[in-house]
Amino acid sequence: MTPLYTAEKYTYYVAWSDADGEYVGRCSEFPSLSHLAPTLLGALGGVIDLVSVVLKDLRENEEPHPRPLAVALLKVSS
Repeated sequence: MTPLYTAEKYTYYVAWSDADGEYVGRCSEFPSLSHLAPTLLGALGGVIDLVSVVLKDLRENEEPHPRPLAVALLKVSS
């Protein structure tokens, strides 16, 4: 059984998007998700909130969810 991870355990990055004129926040473990915001912190917070919603939905529907990269890397190096 896969442990239940919180959104804060996942890997995030934020970059400026010239095309959108805003920052875009993304999650490495959920590559199809993104959040645009006028500030870097807004983009980060937005994508974390989005991942939280997706994780809640996956859990409620008893669907699998990815293991956070940091957890997966620690398992390999142990």
